[in-house]
Amino acid sequence: MAVQTGVEAGAETGAESGAETGAETGRRRSSTTREGFRVLGVGIRREPWIFTLSALGSVLFGALTVADAWVLGWSTDHVVLPAFRTGEADASMLLAVVALFLGVAILRAVGIVARRLGAGVMQYRMQAHYRRAVTRQYLRLPMEWHHRHPTGQLLSNANSDVEAAWMPIAPLPMAVGTVAMMAIAVVQMLLADVVMAAVGLLVFPAVIGANVVFQRLSSPLMTRAQQLRAELSEIAHESFDGAVVVKTLGREQEETDRFAATARELRDVQVRAGRIRAAFDPALSSLPNLGVLVVLAVGVSRVVSGATDPGDVVTVAYLLTVVSFPIRSIGWLLGEFPRSVVGYERVTRVLEATGAVEYGEARLPRDGGGAHLVVEDLGYTHPTTHPTTHPTTHPTGEAPAPGDALLGSVSFEVRPGATVALVGPTASGKTTLTALLTRLVDPDHGRVLLDDTDLRDLAPGELAGSVSLVGQTAFLFDDTVRGNVALGADVGDDEVWEALRTAQADGFVAALPHGLDSRLGERGTSLSGGQRQRISLARALVRRPRLLILDDATSAVDPEVEARILAALRGGSGGATLVVVAYRKATIGLADEVLHLDGGRIVDRGTHDELLRRSPAYAELVNAYEADHEHDRTEQDA
Repeated sequence: MAVQTGVEAGAETGAESGAETGAETGRRRSSTTREGFRVLGVGIRREPWIFTLSALGSVLFGALTVADAWVLGWSTDHVVLPAFRTGEADASMLLAVVALFLGVAILRAVGIVARRLGAGVMQYRMQAHYRRAVTRQYLRLPMEWHHRHPTGQLLSNANSDVEAAWMPIAPLPMAVGTVAMMAIAVVQMLLADVVMAAVGLLVFPAVIGANVVFQRLSSPLMTRAQQLRAELSEIAHESFDGAVVVKTLGREQEETDRFAATARELRDVQVRAGRIRAAFDPALSSLPNLGVLVVLAVGVSRVVSGATDPGDVVTVAYLLTVVSFPIRSIGWLLGEFPRSVVGYERVTRVLEATGAVEYGEARLPRDGGGAHLVVEDLGYTHPTTHPTTHPTTHPTGEAPAPGDALLGSVSFEVRPGATVALVGPTASGKTTLTALLTRLVDPDHGRVLLDDTDLRDLAPGELAGSVSLVGQTAFLFDDTVRGNVALGADVGDDEVWEALRTAQADGFVAALPHGLDSRLGERGTSLSGGQRQRISLARALVRRPRLLILDDATSAVDPEVEARILAALRGGSGGATLVVVAYRKATIGLADEVLHLDGGRIVDRGTHDELLRRSPAYAELVNAYEADHEHDRTEQDA
């Protein structure tokens, strides 16, 4: 029975750059509000209790804000005006008024605390949940998916896109409460005086119209700004990640200009959006004030004619001022929708990305001996990818054209504890083969058997417990030597030192200022290339793998040190089966069998000496490498 991880949907992820077409822009403008409320619905369904708490707090705040108007009108009719008529103020009535205002203020403060606390907790919980979901999805998706999407874009998906998606949660409870406040206020205005209420409510269509205009003007700008943020993150990551290339080739100015161009475009888009908001906010604030002036003018005439009381005029005017704030808060909510919808769409593409890896339930023996490896009729073709703004790179490090066959009908067997060397020219399929042996990708046809079990039938995590791959590019974390070697494995210092000795790394590690506790810096920048490779090798050895795959993992190590490493692996690695991608004669000579690959196929096999005698192509390949290596060493000595 298969157990499937990952989410299968069939959408590509990421924030494709470039301007939208006119049709797409129009569609987005008309659907932004609807999609924004749909995103909020997702959050409400996930955190219903927290939302309910914050919404009730907001409703309490809104109701008591309206109650202020009633207290103000009642105080005008029963305390203020009688005091003017008699020249005396009733102390008991004054105390009643103070008690009413104080009680309303306290309860309103409780509503504010509940509203803001609930909104903040809900927003941060949703952001944390989706960051975890995106990160888990990244870990589930296969390597070929990752190499179709730039790292900067993936960082943007997990950070700024998640934040943008749930920004509207902050004003959401306020908007819900203020809708209730508007309803209560309108009812109270109508009860106070229908004519003045009708005059004051004419402000509503004007305010709603202003909001609609603001949404239509700002939505495409907000959308473009969110896209540019992702592009800016991609450019920055590429420049920082390739700092050595940039500096050695003197490309600092070009990279600065590339970053500056996108930064300037983002600035201009945000400035245009800011200008629209700068014009919108004063207009929105002035409309209710104009309404208040009209209500006061109508109210004065009605008081003079005896049609209404002064307290009703005060109540309606105050309520009209109050309801302007709910409308503005709803505008704040709608103003966050463009960024929210774009961010949520990007995050959703990641969570719905195709690329689930199927697992079985089989287990591998843990006897500590070498694994029995069988490769049967293995074939792999580079998948056709969707066009992006970035060049496609194959997960194995090679960059063939889409649809090119990287491997075709490869078959071989490695006995437990034996060593096999893979030799071939560039792009012959060696690295692709190592990716298939470790199931970084699955074959188009054929299968890989480990102890007579297909890799696709193994339970999750089972392959990593028996197989280790050490690549040519050594990646080290900004951690101690111990942390980089153990990397979460439950091993003691003695086992770490044993792995370092086998990798010929114990000498320079012992010479570090703090030994195993010495920090290596980001990507191990405090070490040489050969030292980084040996630490990476020790990381694989400390797990005592039954199958160890070295993809040119000692290319930066001196030949003498490399020979000692391979001798130690053959004699003291617990009898692990070795598959080595190699070029040096000394390395190849230690293998029990050599597989000569070319064009994605095994063109010959045998011992190193046998292939030298009978295969001119093989002899030319290994001799050319030795000649190049000797030439490099001569130039270094000179």
